[in-house]
Amino acid sequence: SSHEHKLNFKKSKEACLSYIQDALLQKQWNRAAEFLTCYVESLEKDYSREHIGPSEMIWRIGTEILWHHSQSSMKDFNCFMEQMKTLGVKRYLKVCLEHVFHLLCNGQIDEAYQSLSLAESWRFGEQTAIQDKEMKLIQAYRGLLDFYSWSKQKNILLEHSEDGFSDLAVEQEMHSCFRKAAVNLKEIIKIPGVWDLFVKCYVDLLEFYGDHNEARQVLNEYAYNSKFPANPNAHVYLYQFLKRQGESKKSLISALKILHDIVPSHELMIDFNTMLQKSKKRKKRRLGLEVIFAALDYAGWKENAKAWSCLARQVKQIVISDKHLDWIKQEWNSRKDWWPAFHFSRYLAKRNWQENKSLSYEKALVAGILLGKDCKYFKYVSHQGCKAQLKRFRMLKKFVNRHNPVCLRICG
Repeated sequence: SSHEHKLNFKKSKEACLSYIQDALLQKQWNRAAEFLTCYVESLEKDYSREHIGPSEMIWRIGTEILWHHSQSSMKDFNCFMEQMKTLGVKRYLKVCLEHVFHLLCNGQIDEAYQSLSLAESWRFGEQTAIQDKEMKLIQAYRGLLDFYSWSKQKNILLEHSEDGFSDLAVEQEMHSCFRKAAVNLKEIIKIPGVWDLFVKCYVDLLEFYGDHNEARQVLNEYAYNSKFPANPNAHVYLYQFLKRQGESKKSLISALKILHDIVPSHELMIDFNTMLQKSKKRKKRRLGLEVIFAALDYAGWKENAKAWSCLARQVKQIVISDKHLDWIKQEWNSRKDWWPAFHFSRYLAKRNWQENKSLSYEKALVAGILLGKDCKYFKYVSHQGCKAQLKRFRMLKKFVNRHNPVCLRICG
């Protein structure tokens, strides 16, 4: 009966998909391809009875298989993607974008550009308006490739100018690429979202042609517009731009303060700490100590010699002056239960000493101040340094021993 047929079809279809999923998870690309072929054939045989739209599933699974299959070629992939474009107008632009990404991954820049141009000229009634955002993405990626062409022409022109030659044709082509890239890149970054690469390229274009005010406006909008999602890179790009423009330290600190609030473990926290420590304002120096302590809370910073040097220098200054010991105590109170095992174990002392003596010196100084002269890390490193007759380690031991009462006040 018709009902029984539909029921059997549904069961076989679900079983086939289960086999495909199993093959994909086990990276059995040949087996997955065979089951996908069966799946497609069964749909073709029963399409008149079963009104379903499995095109996206076939597209996703087929793309994955072709990308990994040992016997697939770029020709096979191109053929498959062209077929997928005709399966459903709702996904046409998405399929085009994915096709472009694969072309770019295979170094086929011209083919990718041509594919984007064809997609941009695509029209399908009301569907075009519905897919407005996807069309903007198509245009944006075309702008990105125009930027790539502009960059190539710029490098050629710069090489020619070094040799004392000028090439009018190259210059005209470069300006043409600039205009096309700028129009499309400017449009996409107006839409709230994460557009890091597009913003960077657009700012590069503006800076090259001396439009620094527009570049500043773009970066400020990207970093501070509340409609855009919180994005650490937006503040990184703004900071880097301000630094290139020779802006005041106040502006640089302001940009990095927000970055610190979002990502306290960012690599630029070294720069941030250094600027704050040079400040004459007590509030900023206090913030500098907070910044470097917060960065060292993360495993990725455990062996960062610069970070430990920054912390060692600041806590040493505080201990010598015997002022603002409460700054160190406040930071240490929330860490004293886990930092000793995290940073100052005997195992780490041995490893740091073997791999990086400068790092072990800075860490030993901090450990001695925070935990006193009986700290395992400090005792091991200072002993090894004195044994090796290294003057700076003898001085380190004397310093911590001399200031041990102050250190004990800090560690409680």
